[in-house]
Amino acid sequence: MIVVVPVDPPREGLVLSSLVDRTPLSESEAVTLYEAAVADVLWAVASSGGDLLVNYRDAETLPDEYATGDADPEAEVRALVLDALGEDADVRFERQVGSSTSARVGNTVTHLLEREGAQSVGVLEPTTPLVNRTEIDGAAMSLRRHEVVLGPSSEGQTYFAGFAEPIDFTDAYATPELSTLARRAADDSLSVGFAPMLPTVATPAGLRATIAGVEARQAAGQPRGETTAAFVDELGLAVGADGILHRE
Repeated sequence: MIVVVPVDPPREGLVLSSLVDRTPLSESEAVTLYEAAVADVLWAVASSGGDLLVNYRDAETLPDEYATGDADPEAEVRALVLDALGEDADVRFERQVGSSTSARVGNTVTHLLEREGAQSVGVLEPTTPLVNRTEIDGAAMSLRRHEVVLGPSSEGQTYFAGFAEPIDFTDAYATPELSTLARRAADDSLSVGFAPMLPTVATPAGLRATIAGVEARQAAGQPRGETTAAFVDELGLAVGADGILHRE
């Protein structure tokens, strides 16, 4: 399975912006959290049996307010990836093409399946630091039995969407994307399987669930997204008895 991880350049206001007004995180801390989550996701893919493809956004696909300046988005993403995995990492880089998330994902998946002849393609969100090779390899196995495999996440979203056959991706990533993707697959008479549920840090609810998962896995002595866990520990982030995220 080719595992596509779509990565934005880590810029303030562009990544994890919804957390700034609704959590104790500042804009710079949201960027650091994004970088930590990306590192953990990349490590999970690199340790799995999948082939890693980083799908980066360039100036053409960035919102206008983030496409200015001298910084090169591709260079920023490459630096982030190589810092996480090392210079010798076996990583393929391809730029995203399309005017929306649905178009960019659809273009990538369809090209890999139909033009390059990939047996299966999985799109893995870079904000899912609790994912590990067990979920990735399990999804690859499921794609031998199903044409589409979806990994549910917080608030009706997906952290993973795998395809052995393309679907109609038009507005497929509109909220709630989990049910939309499943319905599109069913409309094409494709079999749908599901991966275990995992939170992402892209929303306050997902961040709270991720922190709780980090603490639980630490207590159980299981892998916990080490880069993200270190960031959480450094800031003293915790979910209180009232369910609200705060700094200890």
